Parts: sequence; C-alpha cells; structure tokens
Amino acid sequence: MNRLSAETSPYLLQHAHNPVDWYPWGEEALKRAKREDKPILVSIGYSACHWCHVMERESFENPDTARIMNEQFINIKVDREERPDLDHLYMDAVQAMAGSGGWPLNVFLTPDGKPFYGGTYFPPVNMHNRPSWRQVLHGLSSAFREKRSQIEEQAEAIRQHLEKANAFGIQPTTSLIPGEASFQQVQLEDAFQQVMAQADQEWGGFGRAPKFPQTFSILFLLRYHHFTGSPASLAQAGLSLDAMVMGGIYDQIGGGFARYSTDTEWLAPHFEKMLYDNALIVSALSDAFQLTGSSYYERAIRETLAFVEQELMSPDAIFYSALDADSEGVEGKFYTWSRQDVLSLLEPSFGMEKAVQFCRLLDITEEGNWEHTNIPRLKTWPEPDQEQLLEEGKKILYAARSKRVRPGLDHKQLLGWNALMNIAYSKAGIALREPHFLKMARRNMDALLRVFGKDGHYLHTALWDEKEQASGRARIPAFLDDLAPLALALLHLYEWTGELAYLHRADTLVQQVTAHFSDEEGLFFYFSSKEQSDILVRKKEIYDGATPSGNAQMAVLLWRLGIYMEKPGWKERALRMVEAVRPMIVRYPTSFGVWLDFLQELVAGTPEIAIFGNRLEEVVRDLLHSYLPYRVIQVSAVDNQDFALLRGRKTIPGKTVFYICRQYACKAPVYSVEEAKELLRERKE
Repeated sequence: MNRLSAETSPYLLQHAHNPVDWYPWGEEALKRAKREDKPILVSIGYSACHWCHVMERESFENPDTARIMNEQFINIKVDREERPDLDHLYMDAVQAMAGSGGWPLNVFLTPDGKPFYGGTYFPPVNMHNRPSWRQVLHGLSSAFREKRSQIEEQAEAIRQHLEKANAFGIQPTTSLIPGEASFQQVQLEDAFQQVMAQADQEWGGFGRAPKFPQTFSILFLLRYHHFTGSPASLAQAGLSLDAMVMGGIYDQIGGGFARYSTDTEWLAPHFEKMLYDNALIVSALSDAFQLTGSSYYERAIRETLAFVEQELMSPDAIFYSALDADSEGVEGKFYTWSRQDVLSLLEPSFGMEKAVQFCRLLDITEEGNWEHTNIPRLKTWPEPDQEQLLEEGKKILYAARSKRVRPGLDHKQLLGWNALMNIAYSKAGIALREPHFLKMARRNMDALLRVFGKDGHYLHTALWDEKEQASGRARIPAFLDDLAPLALALLHLYEWTGELAYLHRADTLVQQVTAHFSDEEGLFFYFSSKEQSDILVRKKEIYDGATPSGNAQMAVLLWRLGIYMEKPGWKERALRMVEAVRPMIVRYPTSFGVWLDFLQELVAGTPEIAIFGNRLEEVVRDLLHSYLPYRVIQVSAVDNQDFALLRGRKTIPGKTVFYICRQYACKAPVYSVEEAKELLRERKE
C-alpha cells in the first residue's frame, strides 16, 4: 500500500494499492520535489469518473509504468471533490495549454509548483491521436533535464495567465455605485434571445451533445415567463424538463438523474449520479411544478428524493457525493436491460400481453435502443390507464435490479453539495406541501452545522464512520462554494420557519466570507480563503460550472441580507458585482445563469413581505406555495422593532396582517393570504 492508504477520500483509497508511489497533496510531497529537484505529476479525478478508472487499470496498476513514474516524478493524487481549488486551477492551466480539459486531469509541475504540461486521458499505447502515457512520461522527463530553461519559461507564462484569468469577464466599474435603475428589461430581453439561440427546440436543453441539464438557464426561463408572460420561455423550459424526466438520463426504474446525456435525445447518460445534479434538478422541477401543476414533475421530485434518501443518505441525514457509472467494470451495466429479461420478470404477474405493453412504454426492444441493450425511457407520457401497469412493473424491475452488483458509492460528504440538496428539500417541501421534505431540510441542516461547523469555522468534507455510527472526521477548510450555498440554504429555512437562528447564522456566515474571501478591491470573492496558502494562485470563479457560481450566490446573499439586516453597504456591493459582469451576462447567458437570474430579480424587484399574527408558519407555507421567485419574508407574532421590515408595524389581535413592500415603501396592509398573493402579482411600477 502507498501513502494514500491513510486518506479518507474513497477516490484516493481506490489508488492506495497501486504500485505508483502516490502522495496526497501536501507539504511532504512538495518539499520532496524541491529537495530532489524533480517534476511533479498531479493526477486529478473522482470516484464516479469512468475514464479515471480506465487509466488506473491500464497504467497506474502496471508495475513497469509505475516504475517510470516513481523514478522520474513526484506523484500526487487529488480527489477533485476534496480539493476543488486545485482542480479549478490546474483545469484552467490544461485548457490553456491543450485547448480542452476533463477528467482524469494529469498536469505536470516544476518543483516549485508551476504547471508546464498537461492533458486528460492518455492510453497505454498510441491510439485515438493520443500519445501513450509512457511516451508522455519519457518525453517530459527528458525535456525537464535537457530543456529546463524553456520549461521554466513556459511554466512562468502559464502562472501569469492564471493570475490574469481572475479578471476574465470583469469590466472596470466607475466609482459611482450603480442603482437598480441601471438594470433594465431590455437587457433581459437581449439575454433571453441569446439563451433561445442556443436552445435545442426539438429535444430540449441547450447546445449539442453531450448535453448537461443546465438548470440555471431553465430557472431563468421559468421566471422570465412568470414576469413577462413569454410563451416561448415556458415552452423551452418545459420541453427541457420533460425530455430529461422522460429520457434515459433519468433512472426510470429507481429514480434520480445521471450527470449528463451523451446524445441529443437524452437517451444515453454518462451513468454516474451526482448529489449536486439531483439537487439542482429537483429545485428546477419544484419551480416548474408551482407554475404548471404537472403531476409528472411531482412524481419525478418524489422519486428522485426517495432515491437520494435510499442510496445517498447517511443514517444521520448527511448526503453522500455520488454513485459510480460502472459496475463489474462495465459502464451502465446496473441500469440496462434486455427485452427478454424484462418479459421474463413481468409475465408471471401481468401476462405476456401486458409485459409487451410495458416494454413498449419504456422503449425496451429486442435489438436494444443502446449498444445492443436497453436504457428505459418514455417516448410519450403514459395514458391514465397505463399508469398502474407502469408503476407496478417498475417495482418488479427495481426488486430484480437490487440483486445485481451495485455501482460503487462515494461516501464522502461535501458541505456545499449538501447545502444545495438542503435547498432542494426546502423548495420541494413548499411546492408539494410535503411535511417530510421540510422535516428532512431541518434535520440535514442540524447535522451539517454540527459536523462541519467547528469553533465558528466550517470545513469542506466529512465521512460517515461505520465504527462510530456517525458522520465526522471533517477536514479541509471550507471553500466559497461551500459557504455561499450553505448561507442560501439557511435563508430558505428561515423563510418558511420564521426561526431567527437561521437568519442570524446566515448573516454571520456572510460576514465571515466577506472577511476571509474578498478580493483586494473588496468586490468579488476568491474560491479559497486567505488562510489557505498551499496553492499557486487563488482562483476567482465568476461563471457557473456544474454547480452555481459562488460569486453569483454571494451577490444574491449580499442583496437579500442587505434588506433583512438593513446593511446598505452589502446591497451596494451586490449591485457593483452585477454591473462588473453585466456585459458577459447578456452576451453569454448560459454560462452566467445564476447572475442572469439575479439580474432579473433586480429588474423585477424584490418584494419585501412582513407578516404579523398567529399560525405564522402555516400562513407562510400557504403563501410560498404560490410561485414567488424573488422575495424576502419576515414574520412576528408581536410588535417588533429589531428589523426594518417589521419596525413601526402593529399587531392586530385575532388577525394576520400582511405588508407588501418594495424599498421599504408599502402597500396598504391586507388580512388574508389570497389578498397578499394578489398584491404580489402586481408588476413593479
């Protein structure tokens, strides 16, 4: 066993028996590289990555290849989910050098940590226009010895590129603080046209294969329809969600979504299931359900969260990271079916005629719809008289599938991804009026604050401990993409519970991020805190990746908490942040989806809702059950002078009173949820 045997990451532990002398990222490896003046190989992947496993089998488990690596390089293995800061940095470097990136990510550094060469998957022999891994090793080892000055020159150029990349997409702003009037409907209309130009109006989604869910763009379209009445925006959002819910990217038998589709039709996914994808899609489906009332969206939400609780949740209600794509070394084997297998399983219960009908419903054919086997998918929504057959047949297949060799589970627990799922539970609970989902949101948040919060600070990753029967062993300081969604999750909880502890925790959290993550201009935020010193360049991520931009989430937080806590400086900073990236939002809206959504909030206005009276949690849930995309809500059972939204308002015995305000200018009070909803439907003047 190598040095990875002492790690907690399932991905690193998968490499603990390799003959490669792997180090985890840390001082020991970095100091040895300097001492021996050797180049460093940093190999980055994650446990659900198919090609990471392929390269391990082909190269890292080969003793002859390992010998070359051990003699010529200091070898470091990194789990991208444990150290997303390193992954972002070196992904940018490889994309700059090679023009593309992905995982496995293999990047070579000088002894002082500057990248000079990199790529993704390298085969064991020359193929697919790629050099073999051994060729790469020999070539770089020789170049490092014989052309050292050129390598150092290139490495310094890449370092400078990475520094400059922090300003990508950010335009200088004037010293004047922009106001809400700077953000206008015409900008949203331009961005909407750009989104629709990239939309696949036949199969849903955006762009060509491979297709990712792009839930940020879908949320924008749903809300754009809400505020403008645009039929095209609702149609494209609905088409995209329908296609995913009906397609093979959705596990029709067991619930839950795979990471992306390899084709335009959403049939053939890359089969790994990630916690964050399921969180983000459930959030989008919850919005869509509130707008449309679709029973298909409700079913997908319920099935997906049932999958999450069954397969991705620890006994103490913290969620694991992912399920692998592979089982028994074959991608997708756990999820695919032959027609004969399905008929054999269903005929005893339904008879052959209905078993054939079931196969027809889920596109299960004799020849197979994918690589001579079948990925279940719906080509049309089932008719009412087909629903029972479909549900009962799925239960039979699920029971049979449960006996197969399961894909590997990455039982690492990540704070940021859990926070995204916490938001999904809050949104689903409110949309569906489901007490269990709301209870799960509370339970999960209590566990997150207990396990990841240490002495007022937060950590990034933890692990379920079978021996202790508890989550723990939290480690690695939290990143921006942990803390921003955590604060947003706390705000969601505060909205529907009215419990001030959630609001105050969110406020404290944003104060900490502002103190430790702000850039030198006091405008944007670095991905890692100023205390994290083991990285060449601190990245400043502006655009969305697979998860929402931490900076965009911080802009939303500064704006909403600025209203709640009466902090005009925070609101001003949020406006300046949007102003600095506004041209990029409008020009590249699908890469700046969370920013675009916030820009729409600034144009539409943020309703400020103050509610006094009794039965407040029940009243708030009833109000939020309607579609209210942007709002701040504060409640009180008694006269309250602590918050601006409540100050000067009076309770009326025996009545619930609603004040609907914008910029602290309020309409006349109303006394029922329906009257409040009617006021909220009015457009911003």
